[in-house]
Amino acid sequence: MTECKVAVVGTGYVGLTTGACLAEFGHDVVCLDIDSNKIDRLSSGEIPIYEDGLQHLVSRNTEEGRLRFTTNSAALDDREFAYLCVPTPRRNDGSVDLSFLESAVDSLRPHLRPGAVVINKSTVPVRCTRFVEDRLRRPDVSVVSNPEFLREGSAVADFLKPDRVVIGSDDREAASRVASLYLETRAPIMITDAASAETIKYVANAFLATKLSFANSVAALCEAVGAEASEVLLGIGYDGRIGHQFLRPGPGWGGSCFPKDTRALVHIADEAGYDFALLRSVIETNETQFARVVDRIGQLAPGGLEGASITVLGLTFKAGTDDLRESPALEIVDRLIAAGATVTGYDPTVIDAVAPSWDVAGDPYSACEGSDVVAVLTEWDEFKDLDLQKVADAMRGDVIFDARSVVDRARATRCGLRYAGIGTR
Repeated sequence: MTECKVAVVGTGYVGLTTGACLAEFGHDVVCLDIDSNKIDRLSSGEIPIYEDGLQHLVSRNTEEGRLRFTTNSAALDDREFAYLCVPTPRRNDGSVDLSFLESAVDSLRPHLRPGAVVINKSTVPVRCTRFVEDRLRRPDVSVVSNPEFLREGSAVADFLKPDRVVIGSDDREAASRVASLYLETRAPIMITDAASAETIKYVANAFLATKLSFANSVAALCEAVGAEASEVLLGIGYDGRIGHQFLRPGPGWGGSCFPKDTRALVHIADEAGYDFALLRSVIETNETQFARVVDRIGQLAPGGLEGASITVLGLTFKAGTDDLRESPALEIVDRLIAAGATVTGYDPTVIDAVAPSWDVAGDPYSACEGSDVVAVLTEWDEFKDLDLQKVADAMRGDVIFDARSVVDRARATRCGLRYAGIGTR
């Protein structure tokens, strides 16, 4: 394939993965960031985030000269393509803060060569492609939407072998040029208008969040009627129209995308004059799930949460990442402490204290010392292989609350533990 000269602005989860994977495809990639400390670390081979396979890609492509890092915007001068991969945080009203995007566009303006294509990969409100065009004030440069669909923990695999690549632009030639960057993936490439591409990103995450909230609602129903949620959800998942993915109950959904994107889509709908009541209900159901989990732990603790010692295994919002942003586990910890409990946490990727009000242990067994209830809140594989007898011996109580269905119930029972989960009898 033809090697293209690419710039990636922003070196967070999306930007670093995008840069490394495009270099893996054979392109000449330079990654820019205003954080000089981060750039120095990356240039020396240190990866600041935990993401499976990313260290290998960065190291190999840096050594082979296809990937480099800089803070100097002049590196854009010879680039054919410039990706925008900057943060777009959520405001309190659900709208999106575009200040980082604005700064990135301003830094690009004087350095883009005529005919270059700016590719917006950040998750942005609908019609933001036009916003970037207007702010850029470079009629000789095209702007294209190319939303990311990367799951933390499997971002490299998702980029190299995606389900689809979505490209949105009113300039079909520019869209086709962007499509050529992805020929190595052999994935379906969908070229559409910019507004549709931007909407696809939000709607995809909103639908997945809906499935998760539905699964948690089904689990609550199963608890009420005496059914097993795992069996019910397995049974409906065999229907090809439904599928098994995202139909596992849990402590609630979170992370850097779902909370932000669902609220942003509600805000976008409000501004367009449509009351997206269904999605509002999905968000409310998730808030209810946090409360249900805390209540359940309180029911399992002898004497309730006041004065109880609770162990939380898993702090990140999902396994395979060190990302704590909007983690359901941390939301539940905050609520447990507010109810009077003492909390000790453990997570394979978290070694420092998250907050001064509770402790993080160096291993799962010391975290369980003197605990009344052990709550598994993140689905790390490590927790499948726990020495449950060692857990039981360390505890003061005898209850393990498995909110992620990773612990073997029969093995827990043999070790003298009382097993409880979400949607179980």
